[in-house]
Amino acid sequence: MPVSAALLLASVSLAIWLYLLLGRGFFWLTRVAPLPAPPTHWPSVLAVVPARNEAAVVGTAIDSLLRQQYAGRFSIVLVDDHSEDGTAEIAREAAARAGKNDCLRVVSAPPLPGGWTGKLWALGEGVRLVREGDPPDLFFFTDADIAHHATNLAELVARLEGERRDLVSLMVRLRCESWAERFLIPAFVFFFAMLYPFARSNDPRRRTAAAAGGCVLLRRSAYERIGGFAAIHAALIDDCALARAVKRSGGSIWLGLTQRTRSLRPYPQIADVWRMVARTAFDQLHHSPILLAGTAAGLALTYLAPPILVVFGGEARWPAALAWAAMTLAYAPMVRFYGLSLLWAPLLPAIALVYLAATVDSARRYWLGRGGEWKGRMAWRSQS
Repeated sequence: MPVSAALLLASVSLAIWLYLLLGRGFFWLTRVAPLPAPPTHWPSVLAVVPARNEAAVVGTAIDSLLRQQYAGRFSIVLVDDHSEDGTAEIAREAAARAGKNDCLRVVSAPPLPGGWTGKLWALGEGVRLVREGDPPDLFFFTDADIAHHATNLAELVARLEGERRDLVSLMVRLRCESWAERFLIPAFVFFFAMLYPFARSNDPRRRTAAAAGGCVLLRRSAYERIGGFAAIHAALIDDCALARAVKRSGGSIWLGLTQRTRSLRPYPQIADVWRMVARTAFDQLHHSPILLAGTAAGLALTYLAPPILVVFGGEARWPAALAWAAMTLAYAPMVRFYGLSLLWAPLLPAIALVYLAATVDSARRYWLGRGGEWKGRMAWRSQS
């Protein structure tokens, strides 16, 4: 490679990282927002939990919901989405052990209709069943693999009421125990925050909108205003689709990080994280080969070029080294947030290569008719 071309690539990569550090809402900082003051009135809340073959984790998740220290009226509905492993029975047993059978209702999701993703269909059915009676003020959408700390709901309600938001959400602490999880999971949250800077999402003046689907609190009035889940029924990235719909309707949204509420979902092997990414990555690119090519080129220039040019770039090695250092500096707070050694931070180029390969595989799966596959079921986009 000509030296001038290498120097140009290194300089562009350095410019990208300076922009990411200083011009993208400081997405890389991992500040946990201070707790809001409690409201004077505690609205009624219904937690809706979709569950499909979650026997390994659902008992812990339901127990954490039943133990919420919430002063208002609170109930839970678990929507069993055709589980084959006793998910519903384990949820009922958790309620019985806690002595709160009256707080949990277990219902079965009807067969999945065409054009819907499974999770949104289950959530929508849970909402529909309870709205026929005394509807709650707020919906708490959470997954069957999330363990909530005891005051999580109260804190979310306090933020929603105190800041006059329509939707508040938390990016929960993902499991980070296996080697594969330590290698890939902090970067997953880092890349998400880069794509959807929390500060911009939380700013009503900006179009950026994001939420984390494992922990979402939503006003019933906002849910009705956007037309419910029918308005986003085919979305694979359902949490961000919900956030966009609320924000476009004039609502105010908020997304933050938490250390205390955590995901129970294990990712013991790289292949497990790979499948999670491959399920939705090409959908994020609107199934466009042009966007896929542009994303691959952009990731290569941003993440892969600096270490390659440090070794083979001649006079370009110094700006390339500065770009790699800026990359490491940006990633370090997320590495520390997950309690890992800072020695993981310089490995971001190798981590990004895995995510790039999973994104390409996401496109391959889509072209083979396997897009959105999850737990043995395909998610088909509506063609209307």
